[in-house]
Amino acid sequence: GTALAMADTAAPPPLAAPAPGLPAAPGSNPLSRKLNKILETRLDNGKEMLEALKALSTFFVENSLRTRRNLRGDIERRSLAINEEFVHIFKQVKEELESINEDVQAMSSCCEDMSSRLKAAKEQTQDLIVKTTKLQAENQRLEMKAQVADTFIAKFQLTPDEMNLLRGTKDEPITEDFFKALGRVKQIHDDVKILLRTNQQRAGLEIMEQMALLQETSYERLYRWTQNECRTLTQESCDISPVLAQAMEALQDRPVLYKYTLDEFGTARRSAVVRGFIDALTRGGLGGTPRPIEMHSHDPLRYVGDMLAWLHQATASEKEHLEAMLKLVTIQGSVEENIQEVVGHITEGVCRPLKVRIEQVIVAEPGAVLLYKISNLLKFYHHTISGIVGNSAATLLTTIEEMHLLSKKIFFNSLSLHASKLMDKVELPPPDLGPSSALNQTLNLLREVLASHDSSVVPLDARQADFVQVLSCVLDPLLQMCTMSASNLGTADMATFMVNSLYMMKTTLALFEFTDKRLEMLQFQIEAHLDTLINEQASYVLTRAGLSYIYNSVQQHKPEQGPLSNLPSMDSVSLKVAMAQFDRYLSAPDSLLMSQLNFLLSATVKEQIIKQSTELVCRAYSELYAAVMDPSNEYKDPETILHRSPHQVQALLS
Repeated sequence: GTALAMADTAAPPPLAAPAPGLPAAPGSNPLSRKLNKILETRLDNGKEMLEALKALSTFFVENSLRTRRNLRGDIERRSLAINEEFVHIFKQVKEELESINEDVQAMSSCCEDMSSRLKAAKEQTQDLIVKTTKLQAENQRLEMKAQVADTFIAKFQLTPDEMNLLRGTKDEPITEDFFKALGRVKQIHDDVKILLRTNQQRAGLEIMEQMALLQETSYERLYRWTQNECRTLTQESCDISPVLAQAMEALQDRPVLYKYTLDEFGTARRSAVVRGFIDALTRGGLGGTPRPIEMHSHDPLRYVGDMLAWLHQATASEKEHLEAMLKLVTIQGSVEENIQEVVGHITEGVCRPLKVRIEQVIVAEPGAVLLYKISNLLKFYHHTISGIVGNSAATLLTTIEEMHLLSKKIFFNSLSLHASKLMDKVELPPPDLGPSSALNQTLNLLREVLASHDSSVVPLDARQADFVQVLSCVLDPLLQMCTMSASNLGTADMATFMVNSLYMMKTTLALFEFTDKRLEMLQFQIEAHLDTLINEQASYVLTRAGLSYIYNSVQQHKPEQGPLSNLPSMDSVSLKVAMAQFDRYLSAPDSLLMSQLNFLLSATVKEQIIKQSTELVCRAYSELYAAVMDPSNEYKDPETILHRSPHQVQALLS
């Protein structure tokens, strides 16, 4: 349309001339109107105009009068061609739509036909559909029932393989699968109790009865297999298989079978231990190492020690075997009791051969020291074995305790016999007043006994009790023998002999423990005899120095007797003579020593006697000096009689 409008503008029609005699109006002139319209047109804002000009430029290539005049016709012709083409294309579309319409009509009729046919078929198959739906619902119910039945069977019944495992033949071995199946039976037996609380009590009772019978059959088979396994454990060293431990764990639910199995194990191991003990005694180890224990029967201590060491090792091994076999058993507080009871039964068999051999050694009386060592050895192994197995091996421990008491009894009998021999034949002291040969022998015996006692590993309290008894058995007769031996000697000789004998006893005991009380008692006795020797030495000096009579007179003088100088032999001349003799002693005090002091074994004791006896001499001189210087005793010029003061005398003697 825009193109056509432009065509009109390009080729305006001829203007009509104004009527004659009238002026032409400015707005009524067509040309003027066209021109104004063109001038008012804004090409930059007219989108349609721009599009029209762009379309026009495609075929309006020459701007001439002829082309401008023909422009309208060209545009109309182009418009007509376009419309014809449009009509042609829409004709095709119309034909296509008509074809589609025909197809749709055909499909509609087909669908109506099918719908009518389906409706007819539906009417005919309605009963079949109802039946099919019912069958499907029934099938679902049956499938649900089958699933429930399968679950029920899986939960409350065993598989054929599990049944075969539990009902296997006598020769078939027990494996771990057997215990899994047995566990399933126990689980089913426990789970079936749920059914008894529902309306399925009959099924529950039947299943429970079935499982109970199956359990009994399984336990019977398990017991027979375990019994046979235990009977094969007759070698000195045995290996406990994990399956046997599992079997004991399972059998704990049947206390009677569990107990019978332990008895079977104990019987088998008892014969193995007895045979092993006899072989160790007579045949030794494989290849002769170690050598047979009987080869050392000449050495009582080693012989007894080897037998007890073998039994100690065997007892510990048997306990380990039982612990391995019962490691899975969970009976509260019963496992340890079972172990102790079976170990006691196993070790009971070796008691008789052990007792016979140890009795032979003890009765042969190998000597007090060996008897004491054997006694301590028995005590040690009694303590050690009871520490491993408690008091379970009652018979074995009782046997060892009996042998310990027997050896101890014969040991003390031996000591008592030795002591009685001392008293039967009391020796006279030797000339040097030293310990007698009987005393030395007895002290050597005591030293050996106490040395073995100190090295023993018997508990402290038991050792202390033995020590007290040994000392009483030996020392008391020794002291009595020494006293009897010295009874016919003089005072100084007797005291010297007793000090030497007691000193030997003291030095012997000082090396050992638990002797404090005895050492204290011996020290008291030594000090009593030392006092005697100190007094004897002081009297010896005073007598040899000429002061004995004078000192006694001073001590016995009483004021009513008058002046001391008037008494016989107490005048100034006699005193001066005595002082001259005393001065010779002061110049060489070592010259006045009793010969008995040189026989003393202890230099310390000798020095102590000399020191304290010198103090007594100084004290006697002090009393004499005080009496002479006393005016009441009427000595003229007392300083000329006693020209040394007590301090000077003490200084000279010290």
